[in-house]
Amino acid sequence: MKDRGDSRSEDRQVLLAGASPRAQAPGTIEAKDVCLDLLTPEGMLRILDGITLSVRPGEYVGVVGPSGSGKTMFLNTIAGLEQRSSGLLTVFGEEPRPGTRTVGYAMARDGLLPWRTAVENIALSLEACGVPKAERRERALDALDRVGLRTFADSYRSQLSQGMRQRVALARTLVANPQLLLLDEPFAALDAHTRILMQERLCQLLEPYEGTMFLVTHDIPEAILLCDRVLVFSRRPATIKKEFEIDLPRPRSALHLRSTEQFQWWQARIWEELAEEVQDQ
Repeated sequence: MKDRGDSRSEDRQVLLAGASPRAQAPGTIEAKDVCLDLLTPEGMLRILDGITLSVRPGEYVGVVGPSGSGKTMFLNTIAGLEQRSSGLLTVFGEEPRPGTRTVGYAMARDGLLPWRTAVENIALSLEACGVPKAERRERALDALDRVGLRTFADSYRSQLSQGMRQRVALARTLVANPQLLLLDEPFAALDAHTRILMQERLCQLLEPYEGTMFLVTHDIPEAILLCDRVLVFSRRPATIKKEFEIDLPRPRSALHLRSTEQFQWWQARIWEELAEEVQDQ
């Protein structure tokens, strides 16, 4: 993993107030021979088949793979939303469980409550953590500032574009200072141009972030852009077919990095591995 600390001063304000320094971040994921079976009308179906990996503190890891290979299922297992059938899995050294304050989960859909304004939606995660009301609004407004939507604080979901909704959803996930950030295809619902702009925004948001990130995506360029390491899942039942250490300098820009030879080289290598898994689907 390339050390992002070289590009940041020690006194640089982190993404969210109160985020801990990288050296103190305990967030690692340890998985050994993780299997997941689901009961279907046709019988038991194996989704994950012996997933073994270690995610280091402060590392950004991405997973790409065929549709239906179990990428989101594995993410849900890390979040404690799915129970593995066998194997060992720990998050921060403990058994995964839902509702942990140290873990933030941004799903493919924004999930904003239509009866709440943007700032109220962001404050919801702080409310669940017991943060006082006055502080909730202040921190939620600050989070909106960071995603460039302060002027839309009192707008409802129906008044926001899809890109704006995704930015609010990201702000809601990040405002609670998670030490582990789980992202499940956060920009899948966006058009191509908006997706690139959102990737650029996320690069900026993550630059000072001191926690660990685990990303699931179908977009190879997105994985290369955001991550230190990219895993390629095989078709179901999923195994880790290949790992790539993305040794590209930071800070990164979605608007400029895509045109470089290094970026295109990584994209070709990852696609070569993935193509074998998707061509007969």
